[in-house]
Amino acid sequence: MSRSWPDGRAVAAGTQTGDRAMTSVVLSIGSNVGDRMAWLQSVVDGLGRSAVAVSPVYETDAWGGVEQRPFLNAVVLADDPDVDAHGWLRRAHELEDAAHRVRDQRWGPRTLDVDLVTCHDTRGEVTVRDDVLTLPHPYAHVRAFVLVPWLAVDPGATLTVAGRARTVAHLLDDVDPAERAGVRPTESALRTGNGR
Repeated sequence: MSRSWPDGRAVAAGTQTGDRAMTSVVLSIGSNVGDRMAWLQSVVDGLGRSAVAVSPVYETDAWGGVEQRPFLNAVVLADDPDVDAHGWLRRAHELEDAAHRVRDQRWGPRTLDVDLVTCHDTRGEVTVRDDVLTLPHPYAHVRAFVLVPWLAVDPGATLTVAGRARTVAHLLDDVDPAERAGVRPTESALRTGNGR
């Protein structure tokens, strides 16, 4: 099964990594410490040509009940035939480490947060459940700050929830209207090196 990105490019068969050929990932990125836009841009720059498309940037109030500055959030679509799900997780951690991410407090302030939402290979959506990674992301379907930018960059996106593929548009309809309204568009824009 192939996956098409919003730019019309189909994901090609990738290099075997383990028993799955990995090609694409949806990343949710956020920052609420320091130069928030610079930290988000560092993800796109760090991914280089792997970054296929980026969403508009949104500002959202912090999630999880910890008092802190609002986040800037976006979604990045990326592909790389040489990277499997755990490789994408390593890349996410490397990008966070380069931004001096500190993990002192759950849902606390962050220079940079890079979450894997879903990965696809040539056979479809990848499911992972181990000590370090759960895919699809177990909470993405209830987080407006993930769904709103994702829908903006990939209107046909789907996510498997409880064993059933659902469109991101339908998942967003199920999110509390006040939370959806809390995802505010900004005038800021991320840029990719490949002109997308």
